[in-house]
Amino acid sequence: MRNPEKVIVRPLLTEKGTTMEEVENKFLFEVALDANKIEIRHAVERIYDVKVTGVNVQVVPGKEKRVGRSVGYRRKWKKAIVTLAEGSSIDFFVAE
Repeated sequence: MRNPEKVIVRPLLTEKGTTMEEVENKFLFEVALDANKIEIRHAVERIYDVKVTGVNVQVVPGKEKRVGRSVGYRRKWKKAIVTLAEGSSIDFFVAE
């Protein structure tokens, strides 16, 4: 079992992700490229103390970028869409 902090790179805070949180109780995360759905499920449950009902993943390809005649690529990365059980929620902005 891998360290949960190594699996979850960061939460993705986007407009579409915020809508998914409110309507469907789904949350977006950037995860390690070699992480699988089971590792992602366990990492989210351990870090945020919630019950996960489903995990979907997408590998986002790196975009082509140019500087003059030189062509390079951004790195590819993996996105996880995590569905939480009814009544579970994650609050990324906690007021202290």
